Amino acid sequence: MSFSDSSADAFSLTKVNFSYPGSEDGVRDLDLTIREGERVVLLGANGSGKSTLLKILDGLLFPQSGEMRAFGHPIDEKALDDPEFNAAFRQRVGFVFQNSEAQLFSSNVWEEIAFGPLQMGFSVERTNERVEDVLEFFDLASIKDRPPFRLSGGEKKRVALAAVVAANPTVLLLDEPTVALDPRTQRWVIDMLVQFGHAGKTLVTATHDLDIIGEIADRVLVFGEDHHLVAEGKPEEILLDRDLLLHVNLIDPRYHEHVYAGGHRTHHSHD
Repeated sequence: MSFSDSSADAFSLTKVNFSYPGSEDGVRDLDLTIREGERVVLLGANGSGKSTLLKILDGLLFPQSGEMRAFGHPIDEKALDDPEFNAAFRQRVGFVFQNSEAQLFSSNVWEEIAFGPLQMGFSVERTNERVEDVLEFFDLASIKDRPPFRLSGGEKKRVALAAVVAANPTVLLLDEPTVALDPRTQRWVIDMLVQFGHAGKTLVTATHDLDIIGEIADRVLVFGEDHHLVAEGKPEEILLDRDLLLHVNLIDPRYHEHVYAGGHRTHHSHD
């Protein structure tokens, strides 16, 4: 089985529900379509279900009811038990975790970036060429021999992103990609996502950071603290809906946001 007959939709979810044992639901009654080449932001407070949805899209969690399709194919445990299907799916979909350390395990940066292509069946020669290209693109050549655990937080984030991109997925799933980063590294990550968008990749980014969505999204999906999808729209529409942002606990009642021409924003809180 392959994805050669894929549809125009990267993902399609119908009445998807997922609950963690002994805790609140992860997502509830979710109907959602993400088209190939779209840049989508999942916006919501912590615990609203954004990370759960990313894991469902990546085939790490499976709906307890409803259906999730990727590129026109149902994605469930049975489908991903097929080695050929699993490999095709994993090559097309890459996941960058919020905690970079959770996905860095090789002895040095070079091996970390080479791991994905080798798992995808790339030849050693092709893998070496791919790693060299990725090292240059992400400006990592100077640290290619260093173990990932000895890198700074910003360097770990760059290596994690590089390791996922090395397999050349068409879809990137990103969980809070700018959280806990210094301003320079945050800007670097945002610029990378803009470049990937221009290259036609499908981007699905979970965040609660209002400051970045205007640059990295064509469409914003807003999740409430009840784990439901409560709104969707263009970034400027969502940012201007103060009542919505209050309702989903993304701003406090004294927060005011003014959107000026050119996309520059200032924030004020009344004392």
